[in-house]
Amino acid sequence: MRWALLYARSRQVPASLAAVVISAAAVWALARDGHAGPSDPRLPALALAAGTTAASVGLGGQDVALDRTAAIRWVPRRAVHVLLIGAVVAAVLPAVQTLGEDLAALAFVVRDGAGLTGLAALGAVLLGAQHAWTLPTAWLAFTFVAPPSTYVPTQVATWMLLPPGTPAATWTALTLAVAGTAVYAVAGPKR
Repeated sequence: MRWALLYARSRQVPASLAAVVISAAAVWALARDGHAGPSDPRLPALALAAGTTAASVGLGGQDVALDRTAAIRWVPRRAVHVLLIGAVVAAVLPAVQTLGEDLAALAFVVRDGAGLTGLAALGAVLLGAQHAWTLPTAWLAFTFVAPPSTYVPTQVATWMLLPPGTPAATWTALTLAVAGTAVYAVAGPKR
């Protein structure tokens, strides 16, 4: 169990977890004014993106070359790391919602948490762990300004804010989650 503790500390998990909880609590506090609710997906999407970006810094270690030469199997560890990020980010918002303000449906939180985590993992592979946050943040920013549409390509582009059960949003999030996890598990973060 000592390796798990060392791994968590080297990946800045305690600080990332604190940032995930603080961001979810901050969004919950913002939503208490009564203007946001289950019908307004912007605040929950913001909370999930903030949590994902905070946790994405741990997708790379202190020395990427050292990680690549270590005599352990990295593929399962990397995959579990991404899956745990998604699970924690998706669990914190419903936990905060138990305090009274219902921000989003559980299906929305799980879908967006999984998709954003996969997007952060892709960011770590393409840009490095220190810049893994840019893909989820850029996609969220685009989603906030894109006009709503029933056109499928636009729904794919704005998947984060669509209601649960929208096929284009669900498939986009699932594709991002699976592709991001698989590519990160095999390739690891960019040097």
